[in-house]
Amino acid sequence: MRLPNRLASNMTGSESIADTGGAASATQRICDQPRVHLINPSDVSFGVAVITPRWLYVLAAATGVRWGDPHVVDETLDPVDPADVSPGDVVGIGIHTGNALRGYAIGQMARARGAWVVFGGIHATLFPDEAREQGGAHAVVLGDGDVVWPRVVEDCFAGRPLSLYDGGRVDAEHFASARWDLLPEGRYMWGSVQTVRGCPKHCSFCSVWRTDGQKPRQRGVDRVVQEVVELRRRGFRFIALADDNFYPVTFEDLAQARRRADPARLLQLQALREERLELMGQLARLPDDLVFYTQITMEAAEDGEFLDAMRRAHIRGALVGVESVTTAGLKDVYKGFNLAGDALVERLRAFREHDIHVLGSFIFGLPSDDKSTFDATVALAERAELTFAQFVLLTPFPGTVDFEKWAGDEANRTRRVDGIPLTQHWLIPEHRRPKLFTAHPKMSLEEIRTRTQGAWDRFYSWQNVWERSRVVKSVKARLMFVLISKLYRQMYANTGIATDSARVARSNRSARWLGLAARRLFLTTPMPELQMPEPQPATVSQ
Repeated sequence: MRLPNRLASNMTGSESIADTGGAASATQRICDQPRVHLINPSDVSFGVAVITPRWLYVLAAATGVRWGDPHVVDETLDPVDPADVSPGDVVGIGIHTGNALRGYAIGQMARARGAWVVFGGIHATLFPDEAREQGGAHAVVLGDGDVVWPRVVEDCFAGRPLSLYDGGRVDAEHFASARWDLLPEGRYMWGSVQTVRGCPKHCSFCSVWRTDGQKPRQRGVDRVVQEVVELRRRGFRFIALADDNFYPVTFEDLAQARRRADPARLLQLQALREERLELMGQLARLPDDLVFYTQITMEAAEDGEFLDAMRRAHIRGALVGVESVTTAGLKDVYKGFNLAGDALVERLRAFREHDIHVLGSFIFGLPSDDKSTFDATVALAERAELTFAQFVLLTPFPGTVDFEKWAGDEANRTRRVDGIPLTQHWLIPEHRRPKLFTAHPKMSLEEIRTRTQGAWDRFYSWQNVWERSRVVKSVKARLMFVLISKLYRQMYANTGIATDSARVARSNRSARWLGLAARRLFLTTPMPELQMPEPQPATVSQ
């Protein structure tokens, strides 16, 4: 029951509870009939959210209607109400490392109320025993839940769940399409559609290539477009293409296959690329008011044909993992395929030249970082004309190469916080959890944290945000840009980096008010009569 991708979970990242409003009447209990709950845990509830947590609605679709519509709940909107859970219910909880502790608290609550508790998601896949010990799980689902989930529910209602189910990595044709009819009205700004799972890269800080695999699994074009059409019918203009890597085949991949004289591999890669271009060709035929956003590697900047296709397909933005602005920093994270310095600026600007706005992602706390790194990173982000940026602290997440190296260090294995091993840092209560986990050779951990906060403050100052808002023309669009910039900063900087609890509380309140104001700008008039575009012959690229 793994989250399908990072973007849905960082905005997941890799890599992500409320009554569902208008859908609630469809999930009312008939007498005492037990029901299925799908729960997305969160320690912080903002009242609104930017992107729909896709896995909730995918699992809702996989559940079917045999037991009635599932009760879909998302704690990024509102906290869970324990009274909603009754004896005999099935409670499915999806967790990643960041929300595992909250998920375990919900699992214990649900089990105490007599419900069957099932955990899934990337963290439960990595630590199934922990989900049973800490979260009261009766069962744990490993891998994808698209196919295996109905069996899990059936076994629970029959009173005989297995302790472990392996959903594996399902083929793309078996990806479930989300139940968007269960969405609460007006609570999310962006819809989300997945087009591919898996990433062929092997970045040291990322677990996606290990858990979702390095072989891209691409959904059929028609199924992707059908979901987009459904979301636009419901009034969503902004849609995240919530993929691990929207650009799974690079020029270098094709060149390597040619050098190896491997015609079968070359044909396979060319077919994957053509499917990407075919998908974008179909998206280009949808209403012009649609705006798509995705996640992509920087190598796409050298592929002008691909970037042109993205622009025509209304893909206006992409998260690009820059990680570091120095060659030494890139070596720290096994990302030598990225560029540094002036070459990096030029490559990032290539996206803007094709009218694609970049959310650049940077990591602070790498061994090669020094005091000058922070200002240099923000300066480069400004020179490269990045529309958005995020500055994250180096964190050893389970399933990554970085975690294995870090957890193998005797000093880290023996260090404890309130009796909890640092190598299980996700079990430490948030207010006691360290912000950084490894001693740095040049700076104190507090200095890294405060300088990272300073980078957020500088990039998202009112003056700089207003200056960047010139990328859009209308007053309404500029207002939208300012609101989403400040909302993004409040949600991901103060709440994740600040140690002052009062500052975190103020940020939560500010994010809630900004979110309420911003959501009205993102939703638009529904188009219930919108039809699927007629298929056209694919154009073969050279």
